[in-house]
Amino acid sequence: MKDTALRIGGFKDSIFGVISGLAREHSAVNLGQGFPDFDGPEWLKDVAYKKMQEGHNQYAPFAGTIHLREEVSNYYNKFYQLNYKADSQVTVTVGATEAIYVAVMALINPGDEVIIFEPFYDSYLTSITMAGGIPVPVTLHAPDFTIDRQELAKAVSSKTKMLIINNPHNPTGKVWSREELLEIAAVAQKHDLYVLSDEPYEFLLFDGAKHIPLATLDGMFERTITISSAAKTFGMTGWKIGWLCANKKVTNACRLVHQFLTFAVATPLQEAVAEGLARLPEYLPGFVKQYQGKRNLFYQELKNLGFNFPIPRGTFFMMVPISQKTQMKDVDYAMKLIKEFKVATVPPSAFYLKSTEGEKYLRFCFAKKDETLKQAALNLKGL
Repeated sequence: MKDTALRIGGFKDSIFGVISGLAREHSAVNLGQGFPDFDGPEWLKDVAYKKMQEGHNQYAPFAGTIHLREEVSNYYNKFYQLNYKADSQVTVTVGATEAIYVAVMALINPGDEVIIFEPFYDSYLTSITMAGGIPVPVTLHAPDFTIDRQELAKAVSSKTKMLIINNPHNPTGKVWSREELLEIAAVAQKHDLYVLSDEPYEFLLFDGAKHIPLATLDGMFERTITISSAAKTFGMTGWKIGWLCANKKVTNACRLVHQFLTFAVATPLQEAVAEGLARLPEYLPGFVKQYQGKRNLFYQELKNLGFNFPIPRGTFFMMVPISQKTQMKDVDYAMKLIKEFKVATVPPSAFYLKSTEGEKYLRFCFAKKDETLKQAALNLKGL
């Protein structure tokens, strides 16, 4: 038989799937892949069942149900004073991951360069590669994961078309400050770049941290593609309900890709998420309190084990330095923890192209039951 397509020649299995597979094989507590080991709110599941019973079971419009698009528009207006129009600027996708792929495929031509901040979500790299684009990494430097302005300036060339930012940031837990976002906005405007702003952790904020969508900054609404999803906010990662918001021209281009890729997303789940978004003001305080408790619990457990690092202010991840414990690199140390201590983590060097800083860390996910986190800490006491 003939060979498969060259564009996927360099692809490997996602590190998340690999780690989860090893966790199952070795019966390890899985703090690797980013999903809760508990369900989201019961009331939201009840709404989804109700929507099925009401007959919302056929294809939705490819752009998304009007109910969900209106509620997405409403919450952006209510929380951030962003005016995305439901009919022409909001598109529902199969999670944020499809939204990322759709946006890149709609805007990037072969040879176009795309700046990505490392460590990065691995979907960015594969989406850019599939489009024939060229990823250009700029390192967020540990321990505070800050940008070197000169490094960012040097990364821009005449071929640069897009910059991708993730805020709050996976895997570091960083919440970008207004000053940092203004620097990125200045670069984007100076060089006429699109910015894909990936924001699915927008409500997972702690200790008074504030989420600032890049599109809210002066001059950035028209050139920003804002992406988010219901997965993290409602703890329903298997529902895969995401959305993409952009100006009308970009939206039209993205919808062309989306309709021939997946066409539409599960109708009853869209309807349920729409009702969930309408209840955000009453839901979010308890949601944040729950995850902040888990963060505090596991952070203290790691501190008791001798790991010292700044507490993350966003997401449900911790980038934990390992040099205090070992001279091994992250991949080898992660394998040791899985096989010998029955705890699975993600080695973040998989999220770097240029820097080797990731070799000195492991990423832990604390979106787990308290007993799961305590069991992981107990397993790690042998360290």
